[in-house]
Amino acid sequence: MTDATAGAVPASKDAKPGQMVAADGRPLKESLNRALRLQKMRALMLIAPLLLFVLLTFIAPIADMLFRSVQNGIVSETLPRATAGLSDWDATTGDLPDESVYEGLYYDLFIAAERKLHTRLGSRLNYEMTGMSSLFRQSGRSLDDIGDVYFDQFKDLDKNWDEAEPWAALMGDADWLQEMQAWKKADGEMPEFELADGMEKLLPRTAETYAAFAVFTQVDEGKSLLKEEPWVLVHTALYQDLMAKDVSGYSGPQAEMLKAADAAVSGFESVTFKDGMNAIDDDWLSHTVWQTIKTYSPEFTNGYFLNAVDMQKTPDGPEFRSENQRIYGLLFKRTMFMSLMITGSCILLGYPVAWLLANLPMRTANLLMILVLLPFWTSLLVRTSAWKVMLQQQGVINDVLVWLGLVNDADRLVMINNQFGTIVAMTHILLPFMILPLYSVMQTIPPSYLRAAKSLGATNWTAFWRVYFPQSVPGIGAGSILVFILSIGYYITPEIVGGTTGTFISNRIAYHISSSLNWGLAAALGTILLAVVLGLYWAYDKIVGIDNVKLG
Repeated sequence: MTDATAGAVPASKDAKPGQMVAADGRPLKESLNRALRLQKMRALMLIAPLLLFVLLTFIAPIADMLFRSVQNGIVSETLPRATAGLSDWDATTGDLPDESVYEGLYYDLFIAAERKLHTRLGSRLNYEMTGMSSLFRQSGRSLDDIGDVYFDQFKDLDKNWDEAEPWAALMGDADWLQEMQAWKKADGEMPEFELADGMEKLLPRTAETYAAFAVFTQVDEGKSLLKEEPWVLVHTALYQDLMAKDVSGYSGPQAEMLKAADAAVSGFESVTFKDGMNAIDDDWLSHTVWQTIKTYSPEFTNGYFLNAVDMQKTPDGPEFRSENQRIYGLLFKRTMFMSLMITGSCILLGYPVAWLLANLPMRTANLLMILVLLPFWTSLLVRTSAWKVMLQQQGVINDVLVWLGLVNDADRLVMINNQFGTIVAMTHILLPFMILPLYSVMQTIPPSYLRAAKSLGATNWTAFWRVYFPQSVPGIGAGSILVFILSIGYYITPEIVGGTTGTFISNRIAYHISSSLNWGLAAALGTILLAVVLGLYWAYDKIVGIDNVKLG
């Protein structure tokens, strides 16, 4: 055996005859692929923290915004019975919903009021119809008026109907009741309520409402069911069950009390739910109110997006709002126009400054660069407030113009609380974002190109326009994208110096997030703005080419 044969590594069984193999006997192609996979895994592990950070701080908020712009579960979740009944109601006939819908409304609204959820629902619907918030708030305070009709009569019949323990014995499971009677606070968490067997069939409405009362009492309030009397809603449900069900065969706890009530309920005074809700607030007989509830009862809605483009949902489909209610289209147009104006102003002012920085000696250029970066070291709020002082009618600029005799004292210029003030202030704030990309690109343009053009007979203007300017276009593109995208998202500066005619759509988004709390509309406006920016970015890529955008 030769030395070469003794040192050879046998090929693996996967290797084909004549195929190149690695040192370990595997096919060379397989070994290379395995090595590449390991390299990719190591690279992925290195960027995993950054990727996770981007997902949590950038992708997740955007996804949440997109979801909020169509989310509308609050109506169906707060009024499940009423919205289920409205599914068969034709809103185009002009007729009001039937008694079963009013019954569902009463039950839903009572439970929501106990949990303090009815005001949130009223606020949501108030975005679509003014007055809904006060309607739900007022109704939540007066719902006991309907239940008291039955509560008083049950109490007059037997005082045990106003006691906690008889109700717990009637509705609760025997084992649970025994555990509950033996429970003390020192024992920790109280036993969870369990409904007695067969009670859901015997008294379905009562079982459902008492179970809701039990969960609220034990979980939300942390109180014992042996000490808390049920809601008057439970007495209303008991009246309805006894009128509809036969309980003569019941022989469980409190059987005599229940059968005595069953024999007496036929003579009870009663009130229809429709009349009861009308007595609370006559707006419950308004067709528009019910139409609004039905329109916004689906779990997902396009209503926020329609509002964002000055439209609204109706039974006949989307339609534009009246002229005096259309504001968002105007704000979008104003935002695009002013952002373009600010971008153009930054180009006009930033281009010569960047040229000077790129062509002056390094020592002088560094000194000027410090002046360019100086605004970054000052608070945005301070810079904006300074412009407010300078631009107002009694401000520095007007005083100088009057002193020079260019403007009469009685005819001082109005440069604040309008579009002009916003453009001036934001141009100053965003100018460095235009200068820096231009400067970094101009630094890479050799001065010899201009000298060569002039030596061939070109004038200064021709040499600049035909030789220098085309090479600086990537810097203009990079600066324009930075300035434009930043400008459409600004809201502090327009809020301070813009007044009523110089504000952006971002100011309205901020208002809905912080003041009106209409997060769905704010999310829809933000989504549309994001789509517009992506559309402009795509158009820029098609026309100029994103590969031509360079930062030096």
